[in-house]
Amino acid sequence: ARNVLVVGAETLSRILNWEDRTTCVLFGDGAGAVVLQRSETPGILSCKLHADGSQRCMLSAPGQIRNGKIDGEPFIKMDGQSVFKFAVKSLSDVAEELLADNKMKGTDVDWLVPHQANIRIIEATAKKLGLSMDNVVLTVAKHGNTSAASIPLALDTAVRDGRIKPGQHLLMEGVGGGFTWGAALIRW
Repeated sequence: ARNVLVVGAETLSRILNWEDRTTCVLFGDGAGAVVLQRSETPGILSCKLHADGSQRCMLSAPGQIRNGKIDGEPFIKMDGQSVFKFAVKSLSDVAEELLADNKMKGTDVDWLVPHQANIRIIEATAKKLGLSMDNVVLTVAKHGNTSAASIPLALDTAVRDGRIKPGQHLLMEGVGGGFTWGAALIRW
């Protein structure tokens, strides 16, 4: 393909328990997209994806739809402390994997464009990579945690305001329920 549209979209408000202050104030709805174009110059340098289903109880929506009816608890359930610890470790580890594969270090990254889950997770991950918060794209205060939409929304913000420039190295990373995590290292 010459052009590919990659979309991240979430409507998490449909599966939030508005009485549960540990989740309802964190998650939001959103959508973002990126157009990838074929090029002679490598843009995507590496990607890594991981999953560990044994950690699914930390963050999940355990309900199911059976015969058109909800079976079980349909709302997001989260153990915030466990998610924090797991997210910082897994995001730092996957970033280090990518950097090692490309013979780079954290200081070679111009911009960290993380999943906008939580400012504390983002700060801890940046610190482990040796990155200044001046090199981290933050939109969590504006958008909240829009899960799959958060990286495209953050990327759009930084491109539109001129921070991200051609030739720069970007490290994008995200974590999700179930438990999944991954990262991509790109040259813009």
